[in-house]
Amino acid sequence: MHSLLYLLLLSFTLSQTLSSPTELELLMEIKASLDPQNRLLTSWETNKDPCSGSFEGVACNELGHVANISLQGKGLLGQIPAALGGLKSLTGLYLHFNALNGVIPKEIAELSELSDLYLNVNNLSGEIPPHVGNMSNLQVLQLCYNKLTGSIPTQLGSLEKLSVLALQYNQLTGAIPASLGDLELLSRLDLSFNGLFGPIPVKLAKAPLLHSLDIRNNSLSGNIPPALKRLTTGFQYGNNPDLCGVGFSNLETCATSDPNRPEPSEPRVATEKDIPESANPSYCSKSDCSNLSKTPRYGIIFGVIGVFIAMSVTGLLMFSWHRRRKQKIGSALDTFDGRLSTDQAKEVSRRSASPLISLEYPNGWDPLAIGRSKSGFSQEVLESFMFNLEEVERATQCFSEMNLLGKSNFSAIYKGILRDGSVVAIKCITKTSCKSDEADFLKGLKILTSLKHENLVRLRGFCCSKGRGECFLIYDFVPNGNLVQYLDVKDGSGKVLEWSTRISIINGIAKGIAHLHVSKGNKHALVHQNISAEKVFIDRWYNPMLSDSGLHKLLADDVVFSMLKASAAMGYLAPEYTTTGRFTEKSDVYAFGIIVLQILSGKRNITQLTHHAAEACKFEDFIDAKLEGNFSESEAAKLGRIALCCTNESPNHRPTMETVMQELGEYMVAD
Repeated sequence: MHSLLYLLLLSFTLSQTLSSPTELELLMEIKASLDPQNRLLTSWETNKDPCSGSFEGVACNELGHVANISLQGKGLLGQIPAALGGLKSLTGLYLHFNALNGVIPKEIAELSELSDLYLNVNNLSGEIPPHVGNMSNLQVLQLCYNKLTGSIPTQLGSLEKLSVLALQYNQLTGAIPASLGDLELLSRLDLSFNGLFGPIPVKLAKAPLLHSLDIRNNSLSGNIPPALKRLTTGFQYGNNPDLCGVGFSNLETCATSDPNRPEPSEPRVATEKDIPESANPSYCSKSDCSNLSKTPRYGIIFGVIGVFIAMSVTGLLMFSWHRRRKQKIGSALDTFDGRLSTDQAKEVSRRSASPLISLEYPNGWDPLAIGRSKSGFSQEVLESFMFNLEEVERATQCFSEMNLLGKSNFSAIYKGILRDGSVVAIKCITKTSCKSDEADFLKGLKILTSLKHENLVRLRGFCCSKGRGECFLIYDFVPNGNLVQYLDVKDGSGKVLEWSTRISIINGIAKGIAHLHVSKGNKHALVHQNISAEKVFIDRWYNPMLSDSGLHKLLADDVVFSMLKASAAMGYLAPEYTTTGRFTEKSDVYAFGIIVLQILSGKRNITQLTHHAAEACKFEDFIDAKLEGNFSESEAAKLGRIALCCTNESPNHRPTMETVMQELGEYMVAD
């Protein structure tokens, strides 16, 4: 009898284990729900390995488990399935900017490793599952721009790592839970454009890292906690007619101002005593428990059976994991081990909203988490430069191909429009292309924020996404492209620069490089290392703007080296680098000399003939023929001489940029 019972239990347990869906099966179930017509996720097929890179928007971790799903902006029309809860290694889920409908399944709370949850800008309805409060690793929760109803679950106050909570533009009602004030890492809370009512909890106002609170367009009432004054412009409260407070613009003083008023009550959580015994058959009564205590030998028998079953299941799981691990290693060796090549980047760009949905999404990468203490950033500087991922995606229309300006083997650049209407260029860099040490990466960011000059492209801000494994640099957009498009201009196409414009551009580039080389105030001297015509952008007034200044301070050494190979091929790399392997200010001077010759000749390819012609003042051989003689020979001779000095084989015989500036200034005044 006992043997039969054992066999039945073992058979049942093994059948349950073996029938547990694999990640491939889960993904196919997710596909069927998100894309019921099979129009958008055609690359998800049952005969493919999800971790081979063939599943669009899916990335795996080093153990071969699905760690990231990025399907933002795909036009998905289905519903979020409960099967998502089976992907236990998922750290990032990005389903925003779609047309998903239905409710948020409670099973999503089973994603215990998830750090980023983006479901915003969909048509989701129903209530926010209170089970979300169990997601202990959640850092960003974006549910805005949906049709969610009900109240904000008080359980969200248990998300100890949460830094961003965005619930704006829904149909939420009820009070703001005071439990949100328990979130010590909460930095941004947006509850605007809902139907919330009642007072603002005093506890919320005391959240230590809160710097942005938006409660506009609700029905909130009562006295605003005075502690919220510290947020200054980060606190937005308009269109709540019944709010009052002292020291807040456009608000009346409360009739009875009491900052210590009771906070809104929260729903009482039921305890075990509140549950009738009949309501939960899994609870045993006292008589049941006493009967079990009288039969110890059955307990021992079942205990032995349980141990044996556990050992059997563990063995099967280990065997399955080992086999999958071998397949994963073989697949990785057959393809590639990390960085995207140019062709691969093009293919990924074609397949996904962002061309940098990379192979790696490390859980530990979070450089801004240590920014306040180890980077040297002050709190004010850090906040003034930080963007959030929602702002970046909104600016680029979720990395639309229409906004793609260009890409390389380590980055992509998108045109974007910020909320204030300003146009920006957003450079997306994979984590695998960044410095591996987070402290070094932050030091690099600090250097970039210190660079401010009229001839340097201005850095507006940055955003680091742990879940996506990407860093975004937001620069001012320079409208007239880079210098390359003004070289080798063919007849009837492109714009030929006038002589005065060429001189102005040369002077501007010199000023920008000279600024980098000077140590002043909090700015240390910096060598650019990668000056080229591609890095010189032209604004609407034809002023030159040098880009990527200090970028090498953020990038991994192998990425910097790959960039140098391209510079060497075009002749910008100083000859001494091949023997010393070092960059100095004189390396930048050499590249500047090459650019001067390019601007004078109108050609990208500078040969020895160009050097000899400049030395002999044979203007017909080194001045752009498309100028048709409309240039100053004396200015051309002086600029040619400066270019030759800057490109001297010996760095010791090259001038400093300060000397170059003096010479440029002298002949400009003289002429």
